[in-house]
Amino acid sequence: MTEATPPAIDAKTFWKTLGERATGMTVVTAAGSDGPAGFLGLSAAHVAADPPTMLVSIDKKTSALAAVVESGAFAVNFLPATATHVADAFSGKTGLSGADRFVAGEWETLATGAPVFAAALGTFDCKVAQIVPYGDISIVIGTVVGAKAAGTGDPMVFFRGKVRTDFPAG
Repeated sequence: MTEATPPAIDAKTFWKTLGERATGMTVVTAAGSDGPAGFLGLSAAHVAADPPTMLVSIDKKTSALAAVVESGAFAVNFLPATATHVADAFSGKTGLSGADRFVAGEWETLATGAPVFAAALGTFDCKVAQIVPYGDISIVIGTVVGAKAAGTGDPMVFFRGKVRTDFPAG
């Protein structure tokens, strides 16, 4: 029996369908020799709890990927609803690039030296375990070596093409 080839979908359909899944907004950061680098990401996911492992997908064209590869580490910062200024800086909306993006918010470090957003709802500090090139991105898998959870606050969420920060009081 031969397997049927699934029909290809275009990028617009792919992104529209993916937009039906609400996802938390993150800033993924690394410390490179040219200074800190980072980007606004939607692709952070856990891989395993034993050992604690995270993955992120990073566009091959971004300077953040070079910083991750060079430093061998990255941090995943879960943005609170109050951090639209940080999301704007790391999405490119403000015109800031490279290390200049880090003027938005206060930053610290945990174990690896990757920048950690001080007001993040949660942060995973990771050492690179594996990088898998795929299409126009690299899937970066990292072993968690440090973590910090705020325990309070509402998340910034991306849903149907829009950033959501308006959560009912509960």
